[in-house]
Amino acid sequence: MADSERTFVEGRGAFVDDLRFPDLLHLKVVRSVYARARILRVKGGITHADLGATLTSVGEGAQDDSGIVPHPVLASDYVQYVGQPVAAVLGDDPYKAEDRSSAVDIEYEPLKPVVDPEAALTAGPIHPATRSNIITQKRQGAKFELKRAPVVIEETLTNERVTPNPMEMRGIVARSDGSRLTVWASTQSVHAWREGLARSLGLPEKAIRVIGVDTGGAFGSKGGIYPEYVIAAYAAMKHRRPVKWVETRSEHLLATHQGRGVRASMKIYADRKGTVLGLTADVLVDGGAYPLGMGQFAPGWVGHQISGPYAIRRVLSNGTTVCTNKVPLGPYRGAGRPEAAFFIERMMDFLADELGMDPVDVRLRNASRRTFTSPTDLKLPPFRPFLDRAVRELGYRKRAREEGVGFSAFVLIPGTEPGEGARIVVKDRRLQVWVGGHVHGQGHEVFVRKLIREELGVPSELVDVEKGDTDMLKGGIGSWGSRSAMVIGAAVVKAARKIHAKVVKKHRRYSVDALLAGTYDEYVFHDQEDPVNSFGANLVTAAVDDTGIVRVRECVSYYDVGRVLNPAMVESQIVGGSLQAIGQVLTESAAYDENGQILGGSLADAGLLTAMEIPRFVVKLAHSRSDLPHGAKGVGESPTIGVPPALVRAIERAAKKRLTRTPIPLEELARGPELAG
Repeated sequence: MADSERTFVEGRGAFVDDLRFPDLLHLKVVRSVYARARILRVKGGITHADLGATLTSVGEGAQDDSGIVPHPVLASDYVQYVGQPVAAVLGDDPYKAEDRSSAVDIEYEPLKPVVDPEAALTAGPIHPATRSNIITQKRQGAKFELKRAPVVIEETLTNERVTPNPMEMRGIVARSDGSRLTVWASTQSVHAWREGLARSLGLPEKAIRVIGVDTGGAFGSKGGIYPEYVIAAYAAMKHRRPVKWVETRSEHLLATHQGRGVRASMKIYADRKGTVLGLTADVLVDGGAYPLGMGQFAPGWVGHQISGPYAIRRVLSNGTTVCTNKVPLGPYRGAGRPEAAFFIERMMDFLADELGMDPVDVRLRNASRRTFTSPTDLKLPPFRPFLDRAVRELGYRKRAREEGVGFSAFVLIPGTEPGEGARIVVKDRRLQVWVGGHVHGQGHEVFVRKLIREELGVPSELVDVEKGDTDMLKGGIGSWGSRSAMVIGAAVVKAARKIHAKVVKKHRRYSVDALLAGTYDEYVFHDQEDPVNSFGANLVTAAVDDTGIVRVRECVSYYDVGRVLNPAMVESQIVGGSLQAIGQVLTESAAYDENGQILGGSLADAGLLTAMEIPRFVVKLAHSRSDLPHGAKGVGESPTIGVPPALVRAIERAAKKRLTRTPIPLEELARGPELAG
């Protein structure tokens, strides 16, 4: 059992809400009850008149903010989504803060919200200063003509929005001594938080220290900056007292950035043997009210990988992000990868149905034995050798004719750029290690100690892997995009090798005792520009009863993770991610009504799966070393990429109904158009 796991099992974790300070103030945020309204009056609490700051795009999917309607920390003239912060109050305890929030008086003039992204294309702009709701447009690939293609398949596919819902929700404690702001954070990146707070508050980064604490899950939701963090920091600086804000579950469902929310109108051109001759995609992203970061990034990112792992030589993707009166879009486990995989994998299944071919044979037909670069500049290693092995390892041929069997394949594009930082300090016969990615359930300390033991021979019990701290690590990026084992590991190896060389230079040879007897301090930033893309495949079996209820029976994974640094954690990530993927397909959805009100305000309504819905999991791994010094590849997002299309196909075959969206509506299983063929 990893140290972090033992700590949590024994109840010794220290999360944001466990932090105690003298004179601590508790922050309560007063939120909009309307999806769209004009603010006529705000009386009481901290308001936009006190804190006129805006948010900036940092963390995963960060983009240039220029030309984008900024997200105000506290709403001024308008509110644009239910849950948007309008005012804030402080109290000596959470109950007093709650009482004071009820005294804040806000007068609104409700306006008609824009909820559907298709309608947003032609509706009047929700932001008065803009001409339309279209925020980003991205074209990739090239236009082509195939007037005589024997087979043309068209379909519109949808991934509805989902809420991240980690076990621990968002939280912050901020304290100021008048010259420097210190923040304790539930985060994926202390350095991204420092950058975001500095830009929102108009402070130099050196005036802010961000310290990571135990973080109980994130799934993409804790990499960037939210209004509540800026408000807490502002209040701490103003009152010279520590300020704590911890999100409630209902606040999380209202105001934490949601993921997915993408539609694609796909068209495949093919010959009668199953070779895809061309692909077009019109990708529409529901960016929410303020599409900073992921909202801008998603159209191009989905379009970049819209042809999946296949050697399709003609591709054109047109991507668009629109504003709607919903909480802003953010990264959620996979962040564009699962959407693209769902779109292309469903189309491969539909092509197979049209031709009367086995879906795997269609995929094999379009798998290259050589490296391939797509028209959207997606660089693929040879795919056919992996796919041949995956078909064997998953036992597909033996089960292909069974009802309720689905297969999918995908390419994982980890977020390795621009690299990562690491620091190793040797002092008093112990090693301390800081890395740029903050752990939130992955067990980084296990592979870090393993790599140090391999490089320096130091026993794991003498290695302390510290929490993220901007004062202790010069530069870092963060934990997201299936990147940690790769770029953190590479940085740790490089730092260890530099220390090894210094010991040899000093003593003419290396020994652990010589290392521990000295004092060393080595920081490196591992630059990573080349992609480390890898493949995966899933086989899922499911049954559907007469009422449309789905039972997932088995979920088998075969992923190329390179050299496995921590087998237990790799398997755990695959199992946990697979369960999230099953939830997306069956029950999880951040659905809104026509008034922009979220349909489900509690955890009971969120559609999270329980132990009753867990199928049998089988995890198989390919061991193909990467070119990184320690040979690792990515894994964290693989199951949320590969499982949904395989599961939807399994349900489709069991129910004999053509399926085009997640989650699958129960009524669609009862009354959908039957499959062709």
